[in-house]
Amino acid sequence: MTPEAQFTRHPSPREYPDHNWFRQKGAEINVPAVNIKETHSEFQIEVAAPGMDKEDFDIHMENNTLVVSSELRKEKKEKEGNYFRREFNYQAFCRTFDIPENMVEREKIDARYKDGILRIHLPKSEATKVNPFHKRIRIT
Repeated sequence: MTPEAQFTRHPSPREYPDHNWFRQKGAEINVPAVNIKETHSEFQIEVAAPGMDKEDFDIHMENNTLVVSSELRKEKKEKEGNYFRREFNYQAFCRTFDIPENMVEREKIDARYKDGILRIHLPKSEATKVNPFHKRIRIT
């Protein structure tokens, strides 16, 4: 298993269409797409989240789990003569990634948000750089 395969992606409610999690008529849960990259020195998680500001995100570690979440509430009001319109927009998501112990330098994890992409940099520990794990898996 390659190191990037050790990051576990938890299923989203969308992957279980017969289950009625948070389902409301006309509402849809939005779970952003994620890419995980590996270089010699770090892992990088990219989250596609256009239309947000960096202040809309919460990124933290809970034991061996990296939690990336966001909650965005917007309200738009328009009034013309006797006509009044009020629209609400609510977006929220939460993605979690299991990070194997001692694989990354947790104190050096950082994030940047630019052009609709949240990039989280997880520097590899020295042990991971020196002793990368690689095993070919045979398909039967």
